[in-house]
Amino acid sequence: MALPLPVGLSPSKLERFTHCALAFRFSYIDQLPEPPSLQQVRGTLVHRALQLLHAVDPPAERTPSRALACLGEAVDELSAHPDLAGLGLDGEGRERLVRDAEVLIGRYFSLEDPTEVKPVGLELRLSAELEQVELRGIIDRLDLLPSGELVVVDYKTGRSPSIERARARLAGVQFYAYLCEQVLSVRPVEVRLLYLRDQVVVSGRPSEQSMRGLRQRALAVWRAIERACAAEDFRPSPSSLCRWCSFQAHCPAFSGRAAASSAGGAVVELPTPSRRELVPA
Repeated sequence: MALPLPVGLSPSKLERFTHCALAFRFSYIDQLPEPPSLQQVRGTLVHRALQLLHAVDPPAERTPSRALACLGEAVDELSAHPDLAGLGLDGEGRERLVRDAEVLIGRYFSLEDPTEVKPVGLELRLSAELEQVELRGIIDRLDLLPSGELVVVDYKTGRSPSIERARARLAGVQFYAYLCEQVLSVRPVEVRLLYLRDQVVVSGRPSEQSMRGLRQRALAVWRAIERACAAEDFRPSPSSLCRWCSFQAHCPAFSGRAAASSAGGAVVELPTPSRRELVPA
């Protein structure tokens, strides 16, 4: 019996399937719970604080002190959320989490002047059909330039990538540019990643070639997902990323057993790779 297809394709789904098909299945088909991480919760706080900051009008009031007040609002909103409770932090741990978020918020102001930003979309949800699949995504911020052109901005709270990996990281933001082009009939002139931790900006200019590449890649990944669901064949891809995976207990690469799918799929048994294979030197 074939496994059910996930609903649509987003940048996170595309990236997860590309990195590890079995982790994709666990997350989006079997929908196994993933415990929250400190990094994820911190990122949620920072994203929400910056969303609130850019909603402030007039723009002249988007100051560092106002940003910290917005962070306080974000903390209050998240205080009852299961993700924060799931971290099991004591009072000191929560204070450290907020302090780390404050540092990232402060570094944001070295990357751009928010008083000069004109956002036309904050946490903007867009979706578009591409042949048989719905592409969907949430844009952190969509800016309108004085020229009338659009810029996609995405906040990152982790480390900035190496030069070799920067192009791959931009692929996810190109996904958002494609959605803008399809839904708003305007292709953004720039996609921009703001790495707050390292105070680095990575940017690119969407082109007809990059949009065509995005379409081809999205369709290729979706067809691979369809084949994997039809054959109930999702295999692990051991790599250095495994050390952060929350599905190790279910993964045959860690001597676990792949859980049966919610649709009643069979258990997948695969050889267990050596530690050397799991974590390259």
